[in-house]
Amino acid sequence: MTATKEVSAKERIIRTAHELFYKDGIRATGVDRIIKEAGVTKVTFYRHFPAKNDLILAFLHYRHGLWITWFATALKEEMAQSGKLCLALPQVLSRWFLSPEFHGCAFINATSEITGVLPEALPVIREHKQDMADTIAQCLPDTPQRIQTAQKCALLVDGAIVQAQREEDREATVALLQACLADFTQ
Repeated sequence: MTATKEVSAKERIIRTAHELFYKDGIRATGVDRIIKEAGVTKVTFYRHFPAKNDLILAFLHYRHGLWITWFATALKEEMAQSGKLCLALPQVLSRWFLSPEFHGCAFINATSEITGVLPEALPVIREHKQDMADTIAQCLPDTPQRIQTAQKCALLVDGAIVQAQREEDREATVALLQACLADFTQ
């Protein structure tokens, strides 16, 4: 018989916040809704997160762990298949862009939503974007241009994410990204 480990209240709050913040936005999601959907009391919520800002930072750390793990694994798998970043990276992003769970980049969204009122979020956002660029760099040849090329790719990825969020034809965004990457990652 397999024992099921019950998810802690704190974990339920973070998971619920992750789902709601990412789908509906940080400012649009109130604490009362998170409390209700997580199935916790206000006392429990505030014991773990004395303020919504504490939960926002926890959400960003949680999202970073989930996304960067997925991204690194998916990119490694695609690189093993294609051997070229200009093919692998668009393929990985296509999986994400075309999924029903895609709501843009949580970190780009958070930058525009909250960094003016929660500057403590900016280092977490920067770390996420740096880790994304570092993950891309691992797929590039070890040359003096490796870091700069990875930064260019990361900039293109951010642009593609915003365009995929804004436009209906996400496949066209992926194709355009692939063409741009081919220009300097051969």
